[in-house]
Amino acid sequence: MSVAHLAVLDDDADITLLLSGYLQGQGFRVSQVHDGAALMALMAADAPQLVLLDLGLPDEDGFAIARRLREHWHCGLVIVTGRGDAVDKVVGLEIGADDYVTKPFDLRELLARIKAVLRRMAPAADVPPAVPPGAAPGVLALPRSRYRFLGWELDKAARRLLAPDGHEVALTTGEYELLLVFLQHPGRVLARDFLLQATHRREAAPFDRTIDVQVGRLRRKLEAEAEEPRLIKSVRGAGYILVPPVELL
Repeated sequence: MSVAHLAVLDDDADITLLLSGYLQGQGFRVSQVHDGAALMALMAADAPQLVLLDLGLPDEDGFAIARRLREHWHCGLVIVTGRGDAVDKVVGLEIGADDYVTKPFDLRELLARIKAVLRRMAPAADVPPAVPPGAAPGVLALPRSRYRFLGWELDKAARRLLAPDGHEVALTTGEYELLLVFLQHPGRVLARDFLLQATHRREAAPFDRTIDVQVGRLRRKLEAEAEEPRLIKSVRGAGYILVPPVELL
């Protein structure tokens, strides 16, 4: 198995040295960069699987860098910053960050969050083909891994979402995981705590809006009228529900 490559972008050399040393000790390959230009050069030459991004940079706003990453690369993105304001967290998640960690942080917790994002990004493990009931001996069927709903199709094996007109719709890791959970539980009201545990492997903190933000972003990609959703509806005081029937192919 190849070693995961991480990039740490922070203008504080002490922080990058601390994180680099700790994460290398946990078996990762780590690149240290101190500004947006250096990160973009690294992405072009040796793109990491995941970026740890500080927001308070002297040369460029961290949110602008996050947007560029989301526009041009498919990588994990964990914002690690001293900006703990709820508005900043919502903006970071809206842009497409997979997680948001405020300083000061516990190294072990940060490691757990990094591993959780990398697990969500990893392709599904190979599943042995199943023998359908009544099939002749020796005849194998490929596992079903495509979900179809209202003309949309999610290919789990390829991690691709196709719109009804056939074009591919790009999803962040968090959006993909959230949509997959909905497709695996169609017609059921799913609580925010359940969705957060299923997609981020953690419990909700007080006033945690992570799921609400990601549902909003997912709706804007799936719905013609995101303000009047037909696919993913809110259930007041309970959570969210995927309304249309889902066909497993």
